[in-house]
Amino acid sequence: MQDSVIIDTSIFTNPNIYKSISLGQPIDAIEAFIGLAHKSSKKIYMPRTVYVELCKVVDLESIKSKFESSIIIKSPNRCNITINALALFDFVEDMRIRINKGLRIAEEFARDKTQDIQNTISKLREKYKEALRQGTLDSKEDVDVILLALELNGVILSGDEGINSWADKFGIRTVNPLFIQEFLSF
Repeated sequence: MQDSVIIDTSIFTNPNIYKSISLGQPIDAIEAFIGLAHKSSKKIYMPRTVYVELCKVVDLESIKSKFESSIIIKSPNRCNITINALALFDFVEDMRIRINKGLRIAEEFARDKTQDIQNTISKLREKYKEALRQGTLDSKEDVDVILLALELNGVILSGDEGINSWADKFGIRTVNPLFIQEFLSF
C-alpha cells in the first residue's frame, strides 16, 4: 500500500530539520526534498493553508512549478470529517489551562518593577507564547495537517510539537522529521 504523507512548514523552516535534508538554506532543503519526493513511492501532501504559509516564509517563485508538481496541494474536506467530541473537550480544557497560565505569567511580570520595560516585555512575550502555544494546535494550518491525515489515513511528517501531540491523540502515525531521507526512500 502506498503511504500518504502529510507535511507542514516545520520541515523546511526548522533549522534542526531542514539541515538534515540539505546543508543550505530552507530553499535548498525544499529543492532536496523535491528530489526525494520524485524518487519516493509515497504520495506527499500539503494542505493549501500550509502551502500559503510556506510561501510567506520562503520565496518559492524559482521552484514553484517543481514544488507543485511534486507535492500534492490539497485541503482537507472539512465539511465531511468528524472528530470525537472528547477531543474537542480536551482541547478546550487544555486551552483554559494555558490561558490561566498565561494570565499568571502576565501578572508576575506586571508586579516586577525592577526590570527595564523593553527587557520585561521581551521576556513576557517569550514566556506567554511558550505557555499558550507550545505543544498544542495553535493555527488553522496545524488543524488542516491533522484533518488531512485523518481524511487520507496518512502519516504526518512534522517537527511541530502540537501537531505531533494531537496526532498521537487521534492515533495518527507520525515520523520523526530527522529521518526524512530514510522514510521517503523506504
